[in-house]
Amino acid sequence: MIEQVIDALGGMTTAVQGWGEPFAVWIVPALLGLGLAASTGLRTFLPLLMLALAARFGWFGIQLNEQMQWLHSDAAVAALGVAAVVEFTADKVPVVDNALSGVGLIVRPLAAALAAGSLFVGVDPLLAAVAGIIVGAPTALAFNAAQGGLRLASTATTGGLGNPVLSLFEDVLAFFTALLALLAPVLVPVFLVVLALIVGRVARRARRRLERQSV
Repeated sequence: MIEQVIDALGGMTTAVQGWGEPFAVWIVPALLGLGLAASTGLRTFLPLLMLALAARFGWFGIQLNEQMQWLHSDAAVAALGVAAVVEFTADKVPVVDNALSGVGLIVRPLAAALAAGSLFVGVDPLLAAVAGIIVGAPTALAFNAAQGGLRLASTATTGGLGNPVLSLFEDVLAFFTALLALLAPVLVPVFLVVLALIVGRVARRARRRLERQSV
């Protein structure tokens, strides 16, 4: 009887250990990529900069696959830093902010796919790229679309005067979303669900306000 229990426990241990590699190779990178993609849907370059710095200095145990090692090079980090500052500044300018959101419909899903794909280490490069597209592109597109809707509502209700404040809130949200993804990827799905509920509630309130103003 005791031997049977030991054998059963041994089998369970082997099964758990067997899940270790798939979890580390696929699930954790997918969750991390999901969080970075959501952040990229709000800001194109800030999440990429944070990812590059984390990989460069070995923060949070972040590693990039071989084909994406260039992302934490001196030139790439410098370019991402400049681009992040330019994007941060330009997004505070009325009209320009809406233009950035429109361009983001194309650029941000690409950046998100790049970031997410770089996290799948030790797998075939083609599989890593495909996984990055699946995880990153739709997530970034969804968040960029939500951002664009909120911007349009803000423009309609405040004449664009409230957009810089909304932009600053998005900066903070993009930073903390990316930081959470780097620190605790397993919490990303819960955070994104809560965030989606909050954004949906805000959007409904803005829609009602617009309807009242149009009457």
